[in-house]
Amino acid sequence: MPFELPPLPYAYDALAPHISKETMEYHHDKHHAAYVTNLNNALKDYPDLQTKSIEDLLIGIKGVPEAIRQAVINNGGGHYNHTLFWEIMAPGGSKTPAGSLADAINGLGGFDKLKEMMNDAGAKRFGSGWAWLVLAGGHLKVTSTANQDCPLMDGQFPVFGVDVWEHAYYIDYRNRRPDYLKAWWSTLNWNVIGKRYESGLKTP
Repeated sequence: MPFELPPLPYAYDALAPHISKETMEYHHDKHHAAYVTNLNNALKDYPDLQTKSIEDLLIGIKGVPEAIRQAVINNGGGHYNHTLFWEIMAPGGSKTPAGSLADAINGLGGFDKLKEMMNDAGAKRFGSGWAWLVLAGGHLKVTSTANQDCPLMDGQFPVFGVDVWEHAYYIDYRNRRPDYLKAWWSTLNWNVIGKRYESGLKTP
């Protein structure tokens, strides 16, 4: 089965004013859709790879034939990263972490410290990429990746991440990436993120 673009799980204007309807339309319908199309094109001559989940493709990226490996990194990573991105944002969700995730974040120095670390990682990512909160060896860690590289490729489980490609913010914030990062925290749904954290703890 070819990979498919997942529908946006809320209305395009649901995250306004922090992220506008126009940004969401372009980001989801154009950019994410292009990653899905290009991923399917890269895999068209590899039926054995077409049956794998996107997670398995990225975790096993070193086993993907070299001829298409970079295309799978770029477009498979883009597909996975964006699918996660839509899921961890939502209107009306819990705005602060709770439970075991909150306890783990306290181990990093607390919620405000997490924001500071994530914003710093996102602002300092040169060019295009992502800032992430990942589980690495069962512990939380803030990191960043270039382009559409995915933490799964490095044996890390992404709890949540923020897209700092210009297409994620330039319509709304122009070159003010730090302003976008600051506003983005108001879109997060910590109910979903907490479930991802629990899932990550159970992932081998």
